Amino acid sequence: MFLSVFDLFKIGIGPSSSHTMGPMTAAVRFLDELAGDDWPRPVGAAVDRIGVSLHGSLAFTGIGHGTDRAVVLGLTGLTPLTVDPDASDAILEKIATGKRIEPPGHPGYRFDPQKDLELDRKHPLPGHANGMVFSAFDRDDRLLLRRIYYSIGGGFVVSAEELQRMKTGSEKPEERGVPYPFASARQMLEMAGASGLSISDMKRANEETRMSRAELDAGLDRIWGAMSACIERGLSQDGIMPGGLKVRRRAKKLNERMEEDWRQNKPNPLMANDWLSVYAMAVNEENAAGGRVVTAPTNGAAGVVPAVMRYWRRFHVDADPNGIRDFLLTASAIGGIIKHNASISGAEVGCQGEVGSASAMAAAGLCAVMGGTPEQIENAAEIALEHHLGMTCDPVGGLVQVPCIERNALGAVKAVTAASLAIKGDGTHFVPLDAAIETMRQTGHDMNERYKETSQGGLAVNVVEC
Repeated sequence: MFLSVFDLFKIGIGPSSSHTMGPMTAAVRFLDELAGDDWPRPVGAAVDRIGVSLHGSLAFTGIGHGTDRAVVLGLTGLTPLTVDPDASDAILEKIATGKRIEPPGHPGYRFDPQKDLELDRKHPLPGHANGMVFSAFDRDDRLLLRRIYYSIGGGFVVSAEELQRMKTGSEKPEERGVPYPFASARQMLEMAGASGLSISDMKRANEETRMSRAELDAGLDRIWGAMSACIERGLSQDGIMPGGLKVRRRAKKLNERMEEDWRQNKPNPLMANDWLSVYAMAVNEENAAGGRVVTAPTNGAAGVVPAVMRYWRRFHVDADPNGIRDFLLTASAIGGIIKHNASISGAEVGCQGEVGSASAMAAAGLCAVMGGTPEQIENAAEIALEHHLGMTCDPVGGLVQVPCIERNALGAVKAVTAASLAIKGDGTHFVPLDAAIETMRQTGHDMNERYKETSQGGLAVNVVEC
């Protein structure tokens, strides 16, 4: 099994990888198909209007997660990487007024967001909780093309046909030439033992079958650069976050107070927790505001890995700048195993699949750069994931704010604790990481839909929205 580090860590925008980045990507895919010749276009027929319907979790929490905005922006040809968050409002206003989209390379189509974008909460699609239907019509409103896409977490998008092939096992990732195609933690440890390589070295060897070492390192540096910039922006911003809950940003003031205490050498027995928390909150406040973030492995859990990395860089005296690459490679190895065997989608398995997976990835990365063995790294990931099992996804008001922002802070704290516990042992432990991943999958399958990013249960219905 091979899943690239750049599949787990993707630069995009907030507030959600599955509800914002995924739908935007799906819209671009539909445009690409419209422009191609791989569909049965009737002779003389021309696409005049586009319609979109959102289903399942996308319908229930789409407004709060910016799904409607993302779809419209995607239909203009913008991607999560190319969209400018600061220019989005003007683009959306122009389309709302003109009721028309004009993506590059296309003739332009009628599209009225008020009529042609539907949140269908009555008819969930069978493949996944995050379903979308894109339709193209001629000038007489005859259907020319209809495509179903699913946003399966972390910004990944598949068609209905691709999802079916994934479920039946008939579509497998390309593994030719990958020297270490581990699909489980057990296989990962066996390959590490046989090769004598670290997890990051095996992951690097796999990646370098697709790109040069220089390209890989540049990409990893770019990911960390985007993460670090997100932290810095989050620490510099103040005010009320959008969406109507009137939740105020806190990271800036907390950071200023902690920096002052730092300068005055005030003793703080909770220093590690405080700094981890403020870094994670800075990222997820930026995410909630629709800023530039990196999926890690999702937007809703984007703060955990960067917070642990920044904490390690700042407070560990033996931190090596080059270790950032090993951190990301190790974290992506764990994230890939989780995604392959369970899910990283909150709409599919709850927040255990988002913050739980992120905490496991961060714990593994930190353990690796602190000199942990493959067995200790696997142990660190297991500890972090085990203690997120059963966590629901219940965003108040459908917004990625409460409890999501603080939940990232606690996920980072758990990650550091897990790495610290693991590296003090010899790697021997009772519960294998594979067992924890399978438990997460089963728990997510059994979890009531109200607790899987629909805002129909938990805090979402027990907190008064002010």
